[in-house]
Amino acid sequence: MAHYKAADSKREQFRRYLEKSGVLDTLTKVLVALYEEPEKPNSALDFLKHHLGAATPENPEIELLRLELAEMKEKYEAIVEENKKLKTKLAQYEPPQEEKRAE
Repeated sequence: MAHYKAADSKREQFRRYLEKSGVLDTLTKVLVALYEEPEKPNSALDFLKHHLGAATPENPEIELLRLELAEMKEKYEAIVEENKKLKTKLAQYEPPQEEKRAE
């Protein structure tokens, strides 16, 4: 019987911890929002992640990936621009396609 009381006591402590830290209130609000949603989303889990994720700070790894993506986009744009210039330069030295076929 003592084992049952100890487990029950730990459960009650954990519940109070969740209540004090605002977790229960936040989860309740999100679940109520999902319940009141006129058109239920295909993925309830994605709905929860989206609504809970808005309040949590960004993962530093995600921020690093965003910065890397921005750098790669800049490099890509620079390479596309360079490619256009090189094609224009090359066109000056190569005969048009019709002249090549005639030869």
